Amino acid sequence: MGATQTMRAVRITGHGGPEVLELTDIAVPAPQAGEVLVKVSAVALNNTDLWTREGAYGRPEDPKATSGWRGPIDFPRVQGADVAGRVVAVGTGVEESLVGRRVVVDPAIYDGAGPDANPVGLMGSERDGGYAEYVTAPAERVHDVTESPLTDDQLATLPTAYGTALGMIERGRLRKGETALVSGASGGVGIAAVQIARARGAKVVAISSGAKIDAVRNAGAHEVVDRGGDVTEQLRVAAPEGIDVALDVVAGDLVGDGLPLLREGGRWVIAGALGGYDVTFDVRRLYLHNAQVIGSAMHTPTHFGLLMDLARGAEIHPLIAATFPLDQAAKAQEELARRGHVGKIVMHP
Repeated sequence: MGATQTMRAVRITGHGGPEVLELTDIAVPAPQAGEVLVKVSAVALNNTDLWTREGAYGRPEDPKATSGWRGPIDFPRVQGADVAGRVVAVGTGVEESLVGRRVVVDPAIYDGAGPDANPVGLMGSERDGGYAEYVTAPAERVHDVTESPLTDDQLATLPTAYGTALGMIERGRLRKGETALVSGASGGVGIAAVQIARARGAKVVAISSGAKIDAVRNAGAHEVVDRGGDVTEQLRVAAPEGIDVALDVVAGDLVGDGLPLLREGGRWVIAGALGGYDVTFDVRRLYLHNAQVIGSAMHTPTHFGLLMDLARGAEIHPLIAATFPLDQAAKAQEELARRGHVGKIVMHP
């Protein structure tokens, strides 16, 4: 495709509210050496979109600093980490056979080339993303899912939410027969964690709001407790023998309240802070019980490969809460921020 052709895209022009989202016409990006050009069929929304737009990530030296996912953002920036689509062009050094293939893009920018590399950047933050008709990506980060029975909308929900959930499960070493606690279970990462943990053979105990309990149970949770009640007491009843692995995107007070519920050698994995960044807990609950608190940011290349295997075999079934056209990106993000939905919100360019 010619570099002079234009496409519609939604960019953020700076940090702020939905008003900084700008629908505009820009040049279709040309794939560079080692890259492919993907025609976007669906792009899913994530909390990372909101927090990147707001600059809510802070920095190690200044937690209250306005910042993107891993530092300052070069504005304007096309948002959107989660892309499903088809390869329409390739750069030099990339096999032409990829053209026409249905793909999911791994949005992570890694700190190395190995299978266990850590994500240190994200499409839609450190490079332009999928709130657009086309996006470029490194060829090694594009996964062929042509034969998957999942829809494009379902495939688009996988990279960040399901990648984050699988990263938590892998880092927490969740095994068949163990009991997993999932907080924030009605959200994108929560539903993903419920489904993947259930598929792994774990007993899943989830925390959700009363109005969403049935949906979370239908997604695969064995037990669901109401976060509007006494969560600790409900968890003691739902998991009387204790929790082996907590998959937590809430943090806040839940960490201090929940750590005593871990079994010997239990693991508390944190990948979000919807309940607050500042956490206080009794450190004796760690060293006296050989417990661990583990931070988990997204996934490794190995984790993402495992996720794509699940997608090809339709071993997971993402829930689509709502769809929006690209020109309603601000409305879609406002809907996401209200957190009244179960599952994922998807946009169509």
